[in-house]
Amino acid sequence: MIRHYQHHQIDKKKWDDCIRHSANTMIYAYSWYLDVVCKNWEALIEDDYKSVFPLTCRKKSGINYLFQPAFTQQLGLFSIQNISEQIVSDFVEAIPKKYKIIEINLNTGNSFTSIDFSVENNLTLELPLKSNYDELFRNYSTNIKRNIKKAYAANIFIRDKANLNEIVNIFRKNRGKDIRTLQNKEYQILIQLVEECKNREGAEVFGAYTPDNELCAGAVFVKTNSRSIFLFSSTNELAKNTSAMSLLIDHFIKSHSSQDIILDFEGSNDPDLARFYKSFGSKEKYYLQIILHRLPPLLQKGMSVYKKIRK
Repeated sequence: MIRHYQHHQIDKKKWDDCIRHSANTMIYAYSWYLDVVCKNWEALIEDDYKSVFPLTCRKKSGINYLFQPAFTQQLGLFSIQNISEQIVSDFVEAIPKKYKIIEINLNTGNSFTSIDFSVENNLTLELPLKSNYDELFRNYSTNIKRNIKKAYAANIFIRDKANLNEIVNIFRKNRGKDIRTLQNKEYQILIQLVEECKNREGAEVFGAYTPDNELCAGAVFVKTNSRSIFLFSSTNELAKNTSAMSLLIDHFIKSHSSQDIILDFEGSNDPDLARFYKSFGSKEKYYLQIILHRLPPLLQKGMSVYKKIRK
């Protein structure tokens, strides 16, 4: 039987055991990760934590809604048993009716169809690293190989332990200026997440430096079980001109080659980013976003209330 649990009712040890032993396990779904990205998350739980489904929830302007938290690409259903489309549907149908807006992502292990929900495909890219480095490198595109040579020619070098705050500052001064959904609160969440992952020996922060020892690019990878996720990165103009990010990702792949690890590039629906990640030999996988609005008719006019909620 599927039951709805408030945050204080969740047995987090049992929850994390379920996530750990799920075939589709992901770091995003661990209780400690959810505690950072959505403090009072709730859940749907089947039997004695055989299957679990986090509900990342908020309430604003008197409206309860489910949203996809920052730095949390995929959630949905996790189970120690095989996951069928019917089971996913059962859980989605069990989402309490109090949630008037639902916009959440399932994971690559979930299939779902519905006449009530809008269902959209989202792209992610994955690269198994169990082959040796020479074999992995052979699958790089010609352009990526050229970029790596360019970075070496510019004397770019990589450090395994870079300063996260400096990496975040580079992002905020460059690409972050155009992303309105990332504000001080979200950057603090990122920093806290990385610290939590470090405490569990599951975070690696790499930096690319110029010959003058100037940080020009950085990347954060977080790992649990056999999956390492490319969670966050930043570049400045120096990095773009020297292809520093290509060298940084190559460094990660080389450092983790011949290991039973999947490098999850975490996207992207952006064609340019997807092309860049594919250049390392990664393969496409898809996860679903499901959307349902239950607002009363008077509140649906122009969706003005919803737009205020999302800010």
